Amino acid sequence: MRLSNEEHMQISDLAETLGITTRTIRLYEKMGLVEPPKRTEGKVRYYEKGDIKRFKFVLKVKELGLSLEEMKELADLFDKEQKVPKKIMPRLIELLGTHLNSIKQKVATLQSLERDITAYRKRIVDEFDLLK
Repeated sequence: MRLSNEEHMQISDLAETLGITTRTIRLYEKMGLVEPPKRTEGKVRYYEKGDIKRFKFVLKVKELGLSLEEMKELADLFDKEQKVPKKIMPRLIELLGTHLNSIKQKVATLQSLERDITAYRKRIVDEFDLLK
């Protein structure tokens, strides 16, 4: 019997909805990024709308490049602050700012590398007269 409906979702349906594996769901639960699921009397895991929202938040910050440790820090802060999202937003903004600066530095490094490679390639082409 399937438990999934508008109010509840089984782990396989949650995984399919979120585009992740059931193994990832269990890992996030084990790490404390999300709360352990509720279970039926038969021990079948099921997730409610709030659980799904939490998974989507975790996946979004992962997509933005936060590390698992940073994600865990946010999850702990969220739990500590009685699940009030406004309380974790300043820390999230700080983490995203740090991450953004890191990305900008990597982009600058890659742009410099692109200029170096382009110049080196041009020098080789010119020196060996390769584009005739």
